[in-house]
Amino acid sequence: MITACTSAEAESVNVNVDDDLDYCAAQVSRSLKVLHSADSTDYTMMPRNITGEDTTWHCRKATPDEWCAGFWPGILWYNYEMTRDELVREEAERYTASLEFLSQRPAFDHDLGFLVFCSYGNGYRLTGNPKFKQVILDTADSLATLYNPRVGTILSWPRNVEMLGGHNTIMDNLINLEMLFWAAKNGGDHRLYDIAVKHAETTMKYNFRPDYTSYHVAVYNPESGEFIKGMTHQGYADNSMWARGQAWGIYGYTMIYRETRDPRFLDFACKVTDAYLSRLPKDYIPYWDFDDPAIPNAPRDASAACVVASALLELQGYCDEEKAASYSDAAMHMLASLSTPAYRSGDKRTSFLDHSTGHHPAGSEIDAAIIYADYYYIEALSRLKKLQTSTPLIAKK
Repeated sequence: MITACTSAEAESVNVNVDDDLDYCAAQVSRSLKVLHSADSTDYTMMPRNITGEDTTWHCRKATPDEWCAGFWPGILWYNYEMTRDELVREEAERYTASLEFLSQRPAFDHDLGFLVFCSYGNGYRLTGNPKFKQVILDTADSLATLYNPRVGTILSWPRNVEMLGGHNTIMDNLINLEMLFWAAKNGGDHRLYDIAVKHAETTMKYNFRPDYTSYHVAVYNPESGEFIKGMTHQGYADNSMWARGQAWGIYGYTMIYRETRDPRFLDFACKVTDAYLSRLPKDYIPYWDFDDPAIPNAPRDASAACVVASALLELQGYCDEEKAASYSDAAMHMLASLSTPAYRSGDKRTSFLDHSTGHHPAGSEIDAAIIYADYYYIEALSRLKKLQTSTPLIAKK
């Protein structure tokens, strides 16, 4: 369990992005060696987590309901981008190819963006492979079939409609809109853009409370579109601020502003961000839920910190000077904490980071290494590398 650092520890942070990216490259190499230790490599088996005292990845089969299957290929693409290691590129292509089937079947749920845009999206960005583009376009069309125009959002979990009491839309769903925006700009139907914007508007209205903290789930009447309730599924309580849900909001509305340049979304991204930053512990890594009464003895969620750090490095580029400095500084503190031995997996595990929390109410992946934490960590470092000069960025004291 991680405890909050002292104020003295939080005052001085130095992020050496080159060292941190070198660390990620070394951990990727270690992971690939373990994944190739069998007689043959099954590229449909994707790293998911490392729990308890285990030291190597638990892998899960890439299936429509394994929402994390796109993160490992995405990590490999980011690693290739930073290192230009052709062996890593070959591995990225093989793992990515195992997800093509998702573009050829009806949508299982909203997670197609995570699955395909983190893998094929990064692959196409770096290679321009036209086959990758077609997979993304086909998958975007599949995702759009879950959109309900009466509600104005994409249905997140078709399998949970009865359990949750109606058409359900979760905060995570915002991230999948990026694939729709991309597809609309790259040969897909413009309707995909309209769906993404309407989903963002509806979520902004109903998935957030007046203080800009978020409900994990908004439930609607699928026939009338009426909002029924806001609730949680993975947070502490319906009215609590689940850390990763708020992180998805920060990341999502930053991306939505980038794609639309609508000032409503920039203003909202800042308000959601400020609600999150105002309640962070001194080391800038949140507890899994900001309202867990067990704090300070509650688990942290490094994955939420990674998502937010990556988002803030983009968001600061859209803000006025004062806001930009505040957000950049916060991102630097997050990355500095994540890059210390307190959060790094180091030699004991093949992952980048420890101390993430997956589904606390279900007792799943608590205080674990989780693949999406690593994905957003290397994404944040990659963004920082592109932003900074040759001098390491140092956060204000």
